[in-house]
Amino acid sequence: MTTLSLLADQATWYPIEFDSPLNIVRGVCFWLTVTLILGFLIALLLVKGEKRGPFLKISLFAGVIYACAIGLVLLIMTYYEDGLTLILFLPLLILILCLAGSAVAVYKMPGKLTFLVAGAVTGAALIAALVCMGVYFSTGKPAEDNWLTNADVDQIGLYVSAVLFIAAVVAATFLLGKDEKNGFDSKSIAYAGVAIAMSFALSYLRVVKMPQGGSITIASLLPIFIYSYMFGVKKGVFAGMILGLLQAVQDPVILHPAQFILDYPAAYACIGFAGVFAKVKKLEKLPQLQIALGGVCAGLARFLSHYLSGCFAFGVFAPEGQPVWLYSLIYQSGYVLPDIAIVIVVGVLVFSSPAFVKAARKYWPKAAKEEA
Repeated sequence: MTTLSLLADQATWYPIEFDSPLNIVRGVCFWLTVTLILGFLIALLLVKGEKRGPFLKISLFAGVIYACAIGLVLLIMTYYEDGLTLILFLPLLILILCLAGSAVAVYKMPGKLTFLVAGAVTGAALIAALVCMGVYFSTGKPAEDNWLTNADVDQIGLYVSAVLFIAAVVAATFLLGKDEKNGFDSKSIAYAGVAIAMSFALSYLRVVKMPQGGSITIASLLPIFIYSYMFGVKKGVFAGMILGLLQAVQDPVILHPAQFILDYPAAYACIGFAGVFAKVKKLEKLPQLQIALGGVCAGLARFLSHYLSGCFAFGVFAPEGQPVWLYSLIYQSGYVLPDIAIVIVVGVLVFSSPAFVKAARKYWPKAAKEEA
């Protein structure tokens, strides 16, 4: 049996896993979401002209509320069935409720004050959730809690690779976003909160969960892709990093501080690179190619982060006689590449709508619009 087939046998396949109440609900939510996405894409192709603008506005509002509902239901069931601790459950519950309330407020009363209040409330909920996570994960022994001892982890390799990778991400972020002059404002903060919370809620809709962490989802990273396209690489990287920290609650396979950095904030920060081709003038009339190329860059960078973690933190799981580098390559390819491929395909379909592209580009700084 090959390593990939062995991992596939050990993985949890949620769409066909109905062995517990939580997995039954996950399966139902999965197929319902697939149906709704297909319905949205068909409707997007059928709706023409001036009707597309209002349709997209209603769809965005409905999508946020739906993601909040799904996230809320699965979070509550995870709390009761898997024993999620209260210090993590309550702030995440409040975060999702704040997102839903902010979405309703922005939809009903659009304006600067509403965006400012929504951004402040959602941002405060995010900060509270991150503080609670810090308190929770600062205690205990991560490696021992996940079946290993510190001797099983290559600590020097982890620290060196984490430092070098973070330096590379920071350098790439400032290089690729050197023309982004605008800082965070009320709108970008509000949309960041929406994108992060939507991605986090949608990440509960898993197709497959791998045995040592990692999963394939239904385009859960698409909101960060879109946010990076709208507001730039720097803000996209920041939003992705926050999402990565939240992911540590949902899939907490943490063996070492440096491994935590590589698998969560650093890996998900790379998703912000999805907007790197957004303002390339030669691709102005091909937004589908812009988001696809950006998605490839984001996916490869995220893959590299997980790959380094796999080499130095999870080498003990490699089958006897198989090099650690090959095991990590096979393992990470088994979920990172399909997960990114799904996002790119859905992103290309969404960016095939001229009305959607126009709505996304209106948040670009004036200078960027004129250059494009």
